Amino acid sequence: MEYKLRKLWAPEQIAGWLKRTYPDDERMQVSHETIYKSLFIQARGALKKELLQHLRKSRAMRRSRHKTLKGEGLGKITNTVSIRERPSEAEDRAVPGHWEGDLLFGSNNSQIATLVERHTRYVMLARVESKDSETVITALIKQAHKLPRELYKSLTWDRGSEMADHQRFSLATDIKVYFCDPQQPWQRGSNENTNGLLRQYFPKGMDLSDIHQNRLNAVARQLNERPRKTLGYYSPAEKFSECVASIN
Repeated sequence: MEYKLRKLWAPEQIAGWLKRTYPDDERMQVSHETIYKSLFIQARGALKKELLQHLRKSRAMRRSRHKTLKGEGLGKITNTVSIRERPSEAEDRAVPGHWEGDLLFGSNNSQIATLVERHTRYVMLARVESKDSETVITALIKQAHKLPRELYKSLTWDRGSEMADHQRFSLATDIKVYFCDPQQPWQRGSNENTNGLLRQYFPKGMDLSDIHQNRLNAVARQLNERPRKTLGYYSPAEKFSECVASIN
C-alpha cells in the first residue's frame, strides 16, 4: 500500500485495484476507508507525514482560461468546426481514438500540452516552448505521429489562440479538430480532470519551461498506470494496450 501511495494512487484506487486483482481472496482486499484510517491513526512520525503528503488535496474548480485572458485570441480562429458536429461515437466514448487537449500553464509564460483519450483516459504530455500557434501545432503533430491512425481520429480543444493554425494540424495528420463553445471547459471534462491531477506534479506558479520531455513522459506513465474507478479499476495503460492489440 505504501508503494501505491508513493505513486500517487488514491485510497479508492488502491481498494478497487485490490478487489479486481484478488477477487476471491478477501484477505487481500481492504476498503478505502480503512486505508484512510490506517494513515491517520496507525502511521507514525516521518512515515505518516510522507504518506499523507501523497494524498490528493482538495482544490477549487479550475477556472476557464478565457476568464483570465480577457478575450485574447477568442473569436479570431477561422474555419472552426463546433463540438456539436463531433461524431456520436466520440460523445458516448464508445470507440477509442477521440482526444481532448489543452495547455497547462505555469509561471514566466511557460506551458505544456496535455492530451487525453476519451475512451481509455490515456494521457500524453508534450513540452512546448511557446504558446504561439506554430509552436503548439508542431508539437501536436509530433505527438499524433507517435500513434496508430486508428487511435487518433479527432481532437477537441477550446478556443485559445494557440489553435489558430488548426488546419495545418489536420492537413499533416488527417485528424479532425472540433472546438468547444466559448467559456465551456466542461465540454472537455476528461482533459480538465487530468489537468487537475497534473497539479500534483506541477503546482500552480511553477515554471514549466525547464521540464524535460523525459519528465513529462514519466508523469504521464504514472497517471496511465493508476487504476480508474470509471474503468472498473483497470488503468488507462491497460485499456489503451487492449486497443492497440485489437488493431494489430
